[in-house]
Amino acid sequence: MRVVSLVPSLTEAVAATAPGLLVGATDWCSQPAGLDVVRVGGTKNPDVAAVAALRPDLVIANEEENREPDLAALRAAGIDVMVTEVRGLDQALSELERVLVDGCGLARPRWLDDARSAWSAAVPLAAARALVPIWRRPWMVLGRDTFAGDLLARLGVVNVYGDHAERYPRIALDALRESGADLVVLPDEPYAFGPDDGPESFSGLPAALVDGRALTWYGPSLVDAPRVLSAALSAALRAGPHGR
Repeated sequence: MRVVSLVPSLTEAVAATAPGLLVGATDWCSQPAGLDVVRVGGTKNPDVAAVAALRPDLVIANEEENREPDLAALRAAGIDVMVTEVRGLDQALSELERVLVDGCGLARPRWLDDARSAWSAAVPLAAARALVPIWRRPWMVLGRDTFAGDLLARLGVVNVYGDHAERYPRIALDALRESGADLVVLPDEPYAFGPDDGPESFSGLPAALVDGRALTWYGPSLVDAPRVLSAALSAALRAGPHGR
């Protein structure tokens, strides 16, 4: 079978389970390291002709990562496209099984069960209210109904914008500072927040710099994600407010 993936998380999931299936992936598909397949552009602007030239039996995509016009063009070219929807951990695990088993014809991989077990065993931290920026200039944060928000909730972290009408609202910095949060969670993707880029804007709050792959990717990274995220969150809460 020949598979093209337009989603970094799904690329890693297929590569970890049956690497010989992948013939194409996006420029943003960085895992696993050393992945040797044809690159077909970005998630938002894939080269449809390049994908079609690979003669895939299946293209795997995501309703949030990829644009419907591109997926429609692939279908019009006679290519089978499977589109996933991921708004929480349980849905992620179900969609991964659908892609790998139903879409790719593979046996259910053990790492899926390991991921479910790891999250079932995760111990929530002391309750904390957090704001979770994902971009700056303009500032954008996690809002309602997000995969990353669900992971944090399972670790005892409540997203202060979890009831917002939008999934990724733009919020002015002054409003973020007055949100009532007692923690700011700063992932290194999609915006590359780091020690000198992000925490300084929230000097009164503990700042947890977290691995974006652990927080936003759904795939083999889910096995280690509870441990990785818990360690980063705990360290930030122990350290106390940034800049004091």
